[in-house]
Amino acid sequence: MEVMTMERVHERTAASRNHPMRRSVLLDIAEDVACLPLSIVNVYFFGKPHADDRSWVLIDAGLSWSRGAIEKAAEQRFGRGSRPAAIILTHGHFDHVGALPDLADQWNVPIYAHPLEMPYLTGRSSYPPPDPSVGGGAMAWLSPLYPRGPYNFGDYIRPLPEDGSVPGMPGWRWIHTPGHSAGHVSLFREPDRILIAGDAFVTQRQESALAVILQHQEISRPPAYYTADWEAARKSVEALSRLQPEVAATGHGIPMSGQPMRRQLEELVRNWDKVAVPPHGRYVHQPAIMDAMGVVSVPPAVVDPRLIALAGVGIAALVGGLLLPKRRS
Repeated sequence: MEVMTMERVHERTAASRNHPMRRSVLLDIAEDVACLPLSIVNVYFFGKPHADDRSWVLIDAGLSWSRGAIEKAAEQRFGRGSRPAAIILTHGHFDHVGALPDLADQWNVPIYAHPLEMPYLTGRSSYPPPDPSVGGGAMAWLSPLYPRGPYNFGDYIRPLPEDGSVPGMPGWRWIHTPGHSAGHVSLFREPDRILIAGDAFVTQRQESALAVILQHQEISRPPAYYTADWEAARKSVEALSRLQPEVAATGHGIPMSGQPMRRQLEELVRNWDKVAVPPHGRYVHQPAIMDAMGVVSVPPAVVDPRLIALAGVGIAALVGGLLLPKRRS
């Protein structure tokens, strides 16, 4: 398998995006780290190609229909019938756990997540409601339709080790980066400064369906519609920026690297209140309150005039369709 520089990652992803029969492409961002773009979200593989069985790790699990693509990529990279040592979750939102039920049963492997994610992964609590009033794009407006649990992965789910180590990933450490979710974690390897950031920040404007389709690279805030604590999110991005990562591999968008990436990340931190925090929104002035048992309380929903207008257009179209005289055959 070709080991690709970050420049080749960008070129190859752009080529696949323009191909009339576009398919997911497994992109190597280091000898032992690969990104699999899956529609609106990425999953990552840790482990050298053709590694022994149980010597590699899957990070996140995509959407509910991602199982086939993940299994095919794993077979391509590690060989037929190969199974991971573990699955690591950056967090448990629907687009990061979709294929978990099938994969966990197929591979019979443990799933690790931060203790504060446990309520949402063991059937105790749903995530806080999304906020469609933030972001100003179709992905945000549609967010009330997205699943928010609770999910229950039973005996497979386990808490990450308290010492910061990452099971199956020697040399890596997990960092608690809350804000987008209470138990969100990022993974970092010091020697080559590779950061798997999950949704602590992303490399495309995730609220916009057009931006998601075009995959224009830019360091951006966490997906706003699912971020329930903006102050915690700011502190998390600040902490990740201080690491001075060489590669930023995020849950959404093409991985970025080098000084241009670090400069954009620093600008995001410096201008957080202006470019990251929405001017209004359900969680902008008051976060959701969550603890080890799940959601304690959430602020009231914000009424967005744009959403009301869109709903009005939809209702008018429906009523018009019902009232217009039917054409006789």
